[in-house]
Amino acid sequence: MSSQQGFTLSGKQFEALCAAFEAADAQKRGSIDVQIVPKLVQDVLGSSLAPSEKDAIRLRAESKAKKGVLYFADFVEVMSETLQTTTQWGKLTTTLSGYVGIDTLQEQMRKKALKRGFEFHIMVVGGSGLGKSTLVNTLFKAQISRRSCTNETEGTIPKTVQIKSVSHVIEEKGVRLKLTVTDTPGFGDQINNENCWLPILEFINDQYEKYLSEEVNVSRKKHIPDTRVHVCLYFISPTGHSCRPLDLEFMKRLDKVVNIVPIIAKADTLTLEERYAFKKRVREDLEFHGIQFYPMKSLDEDEEETAINQALREKMPFAIVGSDREYQVNGKSVLGRKTKWGLIEVENKNHCEFALLRDMLIRTHMQDLKDVTDSIHYENFRRERLEMHSEFAGPTPPYHEMGESNL
Repeated sequence: MSSQQGFTLSGKQFEALCAAFEAADAQKRGSIDVQIVPKLVQDVLGSSLAPSEKDAIRLRAESKAKKGVLYFADFVEVMSETLQTTTQWGKLTTTLSGYVGIDTLQEQMRKKALKRGFEFHIMVVGGSGLGKSTLVNTLFKAQISRRSCTNETEGTIPKTVQIKSVSHVIEEKGVRLKLTVTDTPGFGDQINNENCWLPILEFINDQYEKYLSEEVNVSRKKHIPDTRVHVCLYFISPTGHSCRPLDLEFMKRLDKVVNIVPIIAKADTLTLEERYAFKKRVREDLEFHGIQFYPMKSLDEDEEETAINQALREKMPFAIVGSDREYQVNGKSVLGRKTKWGLIEVENKNHCEFALLRDMLIRTHMQDLKDVTDSIHYENFRRERLEMHSEFAGPTPPYHEMGESNL
């Protein structure tokens, strides 16, 4: 059975769509209300749909509907268009009669990925003295911050915002990761901090430009080095009051170009009550000013992901304590900060939220941070740059009209 654009449904798939449509057409009118189409598609596919996917299906259905109802032929068209965007086919999945071996694809991909290694670029932004270098060292349990591995000291405050990066290759259980850490000394430390975010914005866009240049190169590399910034940790000073205007302005300017994760630095300077109230005020400030932070609600793909990400969003901004010093607690080494009143254990969730940040950045969402950077932030940059180029270059002739000299 054929549908538009050469997409073909098998007989069994067509029968499954007939059965689903007839079950939804309770009045036996030969049509269904256009509003129930997203739910019907979800039932057929056997998986939950992201809000954006539901909206796309609804728009497809409405474009084909007549007076608010959808006929079977149009429903098949909507389903065909949807099937081309996903591998979750549910009731329409073809059953194999024996072992084929496609289950080895995962292992094939794993071996290839391990051989090539992985890349991750983290940027830290915030005023001096908020523990940026210490936190990065604590996250990866190594001296990897710029100051740690170059023996730099605080010295005098730079007159302008500087961008300084350092790269390492770290390995754990056969997995190699090229880690780049970018620091921004001088940010927020001037009397006049007007436009102090511009060097950071330019740096992020420069990395997109480098990637795009390699991507459109006629003789491009087999593997394009990925220097794009995958996450920006923004350090909020633990004032206990609310976000500073500079905090809000920075995040408003950059939330469309990079994944921003806001954190409250040196959270041990706040009492538990102060910490809770401060986190609440920061969330309210971010919501009031329309600032999006990672993970973005609009990008949740299914109910499971929504539940996981919503739990993270409710905890943000993470209240963090960093330390790369070890102490003995009940015969066990722990990272912590020792005070007159006792030991603050960095990885103890009852003491601070460092473990939540670490787990999200490294253990559960690292690949998603890279995916969102590629499919959302970089794609927006790429589209704007190519549109700008096409305006100056004029329209490109269709491929079949291009002469030998064009090829």
